[in-house]
Amino acid sequence: MNYYPFDSRNCLYRNKFGSIAEGETLRLSLLLHKDACVFDAFLMIREDSESKFQELRLERGEWIDDYQFFNGQITLTEGLYWYSFRYTSAYGDFEVKRTGESLGSVTNEGECWQQTVYSADFSTPDWLNGGIIYQIFPDRFYNSGKIKENIPEDRYICDDWYAQPEFRQPKNKKRLCNDYYGGDLKGIEEKLPYLKGLGVSCIYLNPIFEAHSNHRYNTADYLKIDSHLGDEKDLESLVKSAKKHGIEIILDGVFSHTGDDSVYFNKYNRYDSVGAYNSTSSPYFSWFNFKEYPDKYAAWWGIESLPETNENDLSFSDFITGENGVIKHWLDFGVKGFRLDVADELPDGILDKIRIAVKRDDKDNYLLGEVWEDASNKISYGSRRRFLRGNQLDSVMNYPFANAIIDFVKGGNGANLINTVMSILENYPKPAIKVLMNHIGTHDTARVLTMLGCDYIPKTREEQAVYSLSFENRKKAINLLKLAVVLQYTLPGVPSIYYGDETGMEGFGDPFCRAAYPWGRENTEILGFYKKMGKIRRENSAFKTGEFIPVYYDNEIVCYFRKDDKNQVLVAVNCGNHEKEIVVPEIFGGLLKVKSKSFEIITK
Repeated sequence: MNYYPFDSRNCLYRNKFGSIAEGETLRLSLLLHKDACVFDAFLMIREDSESKFQELRLERGEWIDDYQFFNGQITLTEGLYWYSFRYTSAYGDFEVKRTGESLGSVTNEGECWQQTVYSADFSTPDWLNGGIIYQIFPDRFYNSGKIKENIPEDRYICDDWYAQPEFRQPKNKKRLCNDYYGGDLKGIEEKLPYLKGLGVSCIYLNPIFEAHSNHRYNTADYLKIDSHLGDEKDLESLVKSAKKHGIEIILDGVFSHTGDDSVYFNKYNRYDSVGAYNSTSSPYFSWFNFKEYPDKYAAWWGIESLPETNENDLSFSDFITGENGVIKHWLDFGVKGFRLDVADELPDGILDKIRIAVKRDDKDNYLLGEVWEDASNKISYGSRRRFLRGNQLDSVMNYPFANAIIDFVKGGNGANLINTVMSILENYPKPAIKVLMNHIGTHDTARVLTMLGCDYIPKTREEQAVYSLSFENRKKAINLLKLAVVLQYTLPGVPSIYYGDETGMEGFGDPFCRAAYPWGRENTEILGFYKKMGKIRRENSAFKTGEFIPVYYDNEIVCYFRKDDKNQVLVAVNCGNHEKEIVVPEIFGGLLKVKSKSFEIITK
C-alpha cells in the first residue's frame, strides 16, 4: 500500500471529512516514515484574515508498517482556515503541503489545505432533500389563454408560439427582449400535473415582477406582478395548487440593480413617481450612485438600462428586507423562498439582512444564490465572501458540477469530474450540499442538447439563429444527454431541469435558449428518460443525504455509490468508445461491465 504524509480525503488522516461546524473537534494526523528520523511535528494553521500561522505541536501516535502518525486535535470558530504541516528531523526542517487535489508531499512549493467552519446553528430546508427543481422562464412556458389586461403599448405580442425569439434590434416594434409569447402564472398552474409527473418538488420562477423586457431582470416595480403574467390572485392560486401537488415555489430576487424604466429611477417618465433620475429630492435618490447627475451613473456591467442599486443604503435595504419589505410581501403569498440574482455582487450587509428576512417567519424557506465559482472561497469586492457559513445563503447554483459533467460526457475526463465533486463536497458545509442546485443548463447558458451535439459554435447571432443539430449529431447528443442526466440526478445535491431540456429543445445563448416550450412537439424519448430518472430518484432514499463514495474512475468512466442507512445505489457511466469491466464492491457483484456510451444503476 502507498502511504502519503497527508490526504485530506482519507479517514486515516482526518476523523471527519470536509467542512465542520463551529465547536466540533477535528483530528488531523500526519504520517511519516521511520527513516525521516522525526524530532517534532506541527500543524500550521491560520484563519483567512490573518497573515501568520499558528503552530500546534502534534503528539506521536500509532504505527502502521514503517510509518508513524503524529496527531493533533483542533476546535475552531466559524470562518475559513488554511493549514499545512512541518516537522523537524535529524536531516533538517521540512514542510508538508498540498501538491495534488488532496494529497500532501514534503515540499516547499505546494499549497495549503482549506478548512471551512460553518455556524453551529446553520440549517437548510429538509423539504427539498431528494427532490427536483424545475426552472421556468415564465413568458415561455405555457399560455393559459387568460385575457391579458393593462399591457403596455410598447410591447410586441408574438402570435406564433413556436416562432424563434427575436435576436436583433430592428427599428420596428419587435426587437430583442421586447417580444412576448404570453406565458403566464395560470399556464404554469395548468401544467402542475405534468411537473408532478417529472417528480418536481420545487419550481424556480425567473422574475415575475413588473419590468419592461421579457426576461424581467430590469425590475420596474418590486411590489407588482407583471400584467403579462397575471395578478396577485393568480400567484396565490398557483402557490396553493402547487402545494397540493407537493411542489413549492421560489421567486427570483433581483436586487443588485433595477431598470432605468422603473418606479424608482423613472428615466422615461412612464410612472407618476418622482424617480431618482427626475430629482435629487426623490425618495429613491440615495438608492443609486450618480457620477454626474442625471445621465452618468453606476450601471450593472456598464449597461445603462440597469442602474446599480446602493444596497448598503438603509432606505433601500429596509425596503427589500424590512418587516414590511419586498421579501416579506411575497413570502406572505406562500412562496417558499428566493433565488438571488448575481448574489456574489451583493455586499455582505444586505445578504445578512436578506437571510433574516427570508427565515423570519419560517426557517424552512429556501435561499439560493447565483455564484458561478466555488462559493466557499470566492473573493469579490476585494474580500473573501462568506456565502455558505450559515448567515447568508442556504446554497448556490452548482456551476462547477454542471461544467464538469458536460466536459466529461463530451470528451471524457473522469478524474476531473470526480475531483470537482470531491472538492465541492470537501469545501462546502454539509447543510449547503444537501440543497445544492445541480443544473446542466439555465436561462444564461446554451441549451444542454446544443452544447453536447454541436460540432462548432457559430460566432454571429445570425449564424446561431439558423443553426440546428444534424440528424446524426442530435442522435449523439441525446445519448450523451442521458449520461449527463444520470450524473446530475445521482450526485449529491438537487437536480434542476431548465424548462424544455426534458423535451430536447435546442439553442445557443440568450435569446435562443429562451424559446417557448414545444407543447405537442416534445421528444418523447428524452421526456420518458427524465421521468424514469425522476422515479429512480424518488424511490431511493440514498439520494437525499446519502454518502458519496467514489469506486473507480479513469479518463472515460466514473463509478461511485450513494448510501444511507436504508439503501445503496451504485452508478457507473462510461463515456468511452469501448466496453469496460471494473471492480465494484461485492454487494454489487464484484465485477461490473459497462458498455460504451452507456450507464448502469444498481440499487440494493
